[in-house]
Amino acid sequence: MPQSGGLTGSRLLLRRLRDVMAGGGSAQDRLNKVVTIIAADMVAEVCSAYVRRAGDVLELFATEGLKREAVHKTRLRIGEGLVGHIAAHPRPLALSDAQSHPNFAYRPETGEEVYQSLMGVPILHGGRVVGVLVVQNRTRRHYAEEEAEALETVAMVLAELVASGELVSPDEMRPIEGIGLLPLRLEGVALHKGLATGQAVLHEPRILLSQTVAEDPRQELERFRAAVAGMHNALDDMLAASDIADGGEHRDILESYRMFAADRGWLGRIAEAINSGLTAEAAVLKVKNDTRARMGQIVDPYLRERLLDLDDLANRLIQHLAGDVISQSADLLFNDVVLFARTMGPAELLDYDRDRLRGLVLEEGSPTAHVAIVARALDIPVLGRVPNALSYVESGDGVIVDADHEQLFIRPAEDIQQIYSESMQVRAQRQAAFVATRGLPADSRDGVRISLNINAGLLIDMLHLAESGADGVGLYRTEIHFMARHAFPDVAAQTDLYRKTLEQAGDRPVVFRTLDIGGDKLLPYWRGTGGENPAMGWRAIRIALDRPAMLRQQLRAMITAAAGRSLNIMFPMIADVPEFDAARRLFEIELDRARRLGAVLPADIKVGIMFEIPALAWQLPLLLPRVDFVSIGSNDLRQFLFASDRGNPQMSDRYDVLSPPMLGLLAELVRACGAAGVPLSLCGEMAGQPLEAMALIGLGFRSLSMSPSSIGPIKTMIRSLEADPLRRYLDRLLPQPVPSLRRQLRAYAQDHGVAI
Repeated sequence: MPQSGGLTGSRLLLRRLRDVMAGGGSAQDRLNKVVTIIAADMVAEVCSAYVRRAGDVLELFATEGLKREAVHKTRLRIGEGLVGHIAAHPRPLALSDAQSHPNFAYRPETGEEVYQSLMGVPILHGGRVVGVLVVQNRTRRHYAEEEAEALETVAMVLAELVASGELVSPDEMRPIEGIGLLPLRLEGVALHKGLATGQAVLHEPRILLSQTVAEDPRQELERFRAAVAGMHNALDDMLAASDIADGGEHRDILESYRMFAADRGWLGRIAEAINSGLTAEAAVLKVKNDTRARMGQIVDPYLRERLLDLDDLANRLIQHLAGDVISQSADLLFNDVVLFARTMGPAELLDYDRDRLRGLVLEEGSPTAHVAIVARALDIPVLGRVPNALSYVESGDGVIVDADHEQLFIRPAEDIQQIYSESMQVRAQRQAAFVATRGLPADSRDGVRISLNINAGLLIDMLHLAESGADGVGLYRTEIHFMARHAFPDVAAQTDLYRKTLEQAGDRPVVFRTLDIGGDKLLPYWRGTGGENPAMGWRAIRIALDRPAMLRQQLRAMITAAAGRSLNIMFPMIADVPEFDAARRLFEIELDRARRLGAVLPADIKVGIMFEIPALAWQLPLLLPRVDFVSIGSNDLRQFLFASDRGNPQMSDRYDVLSPPMLGLLAELVRACGAAGVPLSLCGEMAGQPLEAMALIGLGFRSLSMSPSSIGPIKTMIRSLEADPLRRYLDRLLPQPVPSLRRQLRAYAQDHGVAI
């Protein structure tokens, strides 16, 4: 800042602003004084404050330097003009020649055409843009980075005024739909399936700033360091007490969360904000808002989810600073609670009483979010990506979470409540019936034995192996372990995971799939090249063969972990025989290494592939003599067969897995593998749906792998089915030129009493 310079100048400016904020007058009067002070202090001819209003409009609320008559008349939409550009991309913008920028929008009523340079910052509150603060100069001025940081700090103070509701009524920004007592249905994405009913509880961490400007920065730094130490101790206690984190990835999740809390970069940015003149609480909130705003620019979903942990930590740190650290469980007034949040960190969920927690609804979130993984371990239905959920619900509202069908009912009518009450009773009865089949074989009525296995990716999933009565683990997704950690796990860490997995499996087989990263599965600490179509780009075995050290470390860990046990390894995304040969050679290198070192080798070894790429169908005569087994990944196979992005909602229902082309390809694989004596299984979503699984059995599949919750329904279906008549029926159906055989197969099931 030219006039005062350095941190001292920033602190002086903040103190002037504090005096204005604490003074009398309306909010508009105080805002008018603030822009005048900023303009003088920063040696700028113009300082203007824009406030966000309904409809994503930025209205000029106060200015020093522009024409006064433009106040409350000049409006820009988000993304329009330089001010709208700053709001749309919430980050500082400094231009020595503003009018040459492609986003410059001329507003004649403001008189700003004589000003050449511009610097602006977003005004952020709760990670949301609530306004924009701008300074302008007549000359071409090159604003220093320190000036932008100072303006950001000032915007932090203004955020409290803008968000107070004195300038713009909070009711103006509230969505109209669903407010009041009207029932409402919203849609989301199932992060963990299930049904839940209860009363809404809003997860709103208490962040009340009584003061934003510090009296003594050194004292604030001491308070900050003490609060950080207290937060670390509390997190250590939570780790020690968390019974769901006793093994594997849940421990990794909470420990990586604990390591985020010690991140020097994050803590350093907070300390810098304190040195600029903010109180410790305001500094934490400023860094939190800056981080949240920048998340909107991050494409990588896994990196976004890791950064969201910092959001949770900021809330905790502010509570420790305020001396107001209590368990959220004390706030629960209801026996059946459905928790609502914009997003949550994994530790925040553990703050609530698990005996009363029935469901979780998030405005954001993804299946790989740490909170979703922890919720899955607690078996809590989770519905994510429900837009504006917090705006539509009030604490205490009755709600129904139907994660099975990806919908949420707020204040449901009596008929809806009755339907879901009956549905939950039926669901409970069905679950009891499924539990009763746990010890029974998965044999069809005509004596055909089907091997039912589970898909897993976390050690906690292994608990379901015995609970479900499954025969083994048909697919262990090793990449989930990598995603749940803060850094790439070394050989020792991987060995420990695979050994524990095999120990928990006992004498049941486990098929380990080597790393299937890339596409929609990126590691938070390692980025590949996305490409225009990442699902068909550099991923899975392609990455592994280009980075052989990574694959060799994983294979070494598996060989070591399986000492004296059976080892089944599956390579994903194999497109041609040379790729399998190259991967197999790396495995043999590691096996020879283990022999030379005198290590105890696996008692039995099988190496196979996941069939996902249709090109392999023309290479089966060369491939099958080389592999010990084949497992079909129906999800990717479907999207590659039909050139249909499975993540595109416009394409999700366009091509059916029960279409003649898909079933015909699967039938050919059954025939070829049977002739070669190569075991064949299927481990995609298709295996876990009763109607689809029925079709697979009719094609000749005798091994299926699915989520643990699907074992009961699929076994019940199998025990009501006669396999041979279904095979003959499918032989007649497959040649038909129709888009799907779903209707015919459903009718067959109904006519023959098959429980689908």
